[in-house]
Amino acid sequence: MVNGLGDEAQIDAAVSSVADGGSGEVVFSPANMIQPVEISAMVEQAVDSFGTVDILVNNAGIQFVSPIQDFPPEKWDDIIATNLSSSFHTIRAVTPHMLEAGWGRIVNISSLHALVASPYKAAYVAAKHGVAGLTKVVALELAQQNITVNSIAPGYVETPLVTGQIADTARARGITEEEVVRDVMLAAQPTKKFIQIDEIAELVVFLCSDAAASITGAILPVDGGWSAQ
Repeated sequence: MVNGLGDEAQIDAAVSSVADGGSGEVVFSPANMIQPVEISAMVEQAVDSFGTVDILVNNAGIQFVSPIQDFPPEKWDDIIATNLSSSFHTIRAVTPHMLEAGWGRIVNISSLHALVASPYKAAYVAAKHGVAGLTKVVALELAQQNITVNSIAPGYVETPLVTGQIADTARARGITEEEVVRDVMLAAQPTKKFIQIDEIAELVVFLCSDAAASITGAILPVDGGWSAQ
């Protein structure tokens, strides 16, 4: 079950990419992750299509950068709903199916901002800290049920969400976009390189394997050394 934002061509490409990686059926859901009713309907659609839900990867995210005194309340609400509350609603909806099956894997894609803060990102940092707490709580609740719950905390990954922040951050800080990349985004990552999407995906696959059965409640940084400082 694939969910996300994009035009028809982007969605078709994403679904085809997933289908090409395996032999199973791929279904797309346009559920709005701000709407709990739509999230529940998406999970039920997955159960109807596949019989159960074995693995949940929460990866919905939006961003807005602004000084706190200018931060629009509606942007705060949207970011908390998308980046934090949606994970609560998906986890709540899939857990009964995983309990019935006696097995499950939940992976929340968080951010290193679940562990540290950056200026001008009040809602994003608050939401990601919330995801870390949610991960730990649910991991403890399900620890004896053969269901693991973990969070991956990437540094700056080369995604549209990150590259889309460059201009906003430049405006907020009064610097150039090149300075944002060099002196803001990658300044804290000792490798001085963006993390690649495939690196995160490979860790998700590992966490869903039997080899990771004893890893639960973990917040796992993939940050080019950022959190080592």
